[in-house]
Amino acid sequence: MNSKSNRKSTTSNGCENALAPEEQKQKIDEVRKLIGPISGKLALFCSDSTISRYLRARNWNVKKAVKMLKATLKWRLEYKPENLRWDDVSSEAETGKIYRSNCKDKLGRTVLVMRPRCQNTKSTKGQIKYLVYCMENAIVNLGEDQEQMVWLIDFHGFNISHLSLKVTKETAHVLQEHYPERLGLAILYDPPKIFEPFWKMAKPFLEPKTVKKVNFVYADDPNSKKIMEDMFDTSELEASFGGKGSADFDIKEYAERMREDDKKVAAFWATMQKDQNSHHSETVNVPCLEANTNSSSDSDTSNKNAQMSSSHDDDDDDGEQEEEEEEEGDGESFPSSR
Repeated sequence: MNSKSNRKSTTSNGCENALAPEEQKQKIDEVRKLIGPISGKLALFCSDSTISRYLRARNWNVKKAVKMLKATLKWRLEYKPENLRWDDVSSEAETGKIYRSNCKDKLGRTVLVMRPRCQNTKSTKGQIKYLVYCMENAIVNLGEDQEQMVWLIDFHGFNISHLSLKVTKETAHVLQEHYPERLGLAILYDPPKIFEPFWKMAKPFLEPKTVKKVNFVYADDPNSKKIMEDMFDTSELEASFGGKGSADFDIKEYAERMREDDKKVAAFWATMQKDQNSHHSETVNVPCLEANTNSSSDSDTSNKNAQMSSSHDDDDDDGEQEEEEEEEGDGESFPSSR
């Protein structure tokens, strides 16, 4: 059988894999070797599925995936997103501008509802912190065979003052650099004409693969209605998206849900840590996780694997920019609003 015919496959959760399983495993092992030894929650984070997502985000280029993953490990070490709790972000959530829906799509993916008109703060730091909290919560609530989520963005009552280009740029950076391949689909529901100029400004900050996941959907368009019916059980889908479910957001009820989820998150990490400790009797050091592999490390100099990885990145950085530009030029079309 021609091996090339098997190079692309689609998993049951909707993710496309560009390599055969044995090739994927080989590249995952290469990434682990270049990352070096890590411990604690970072080690728990670096599962095979996590490494696979970073590889897919970089078209299975090991060196680029390692660079991206190191940056995320450094970010998680400093930002500690797994430690965020409801009480840390509740003031940002009061209006229901982002929340996890009770329903899932037909593939069983978690759904995050977003309503730009409900923006209630001007703090970029606070908005990003709440976004990270929502992403971590959505991930914990994914089904066993799911890695991706769906965004439903409700543009009813929208005006341009509800969006900030600065926040959009920071949002795009955090999501694309630290949550790669987590977005399965984004549905922009009934965006008005005035959104088009903002979309044109925002697109350059998004990777082509991300832009292709964005769908413009309109309530008065029969084709759009079919998209929603194909994706969701309309008996559960909120009325504001053309379904028959409840559209009311109750902050008190949602706060209770999130506090229960916070317990779930804490239990998850505690259980994972316990399992890890039972399998490893020795504690290993966290390697240098410098995001910029062009700069030399001044910490953890005893970690030979991290040093070798950084040195290898330095040698190849000159050719990397040219290679990245070539990859980004592969014609993936942008969607346009109506």
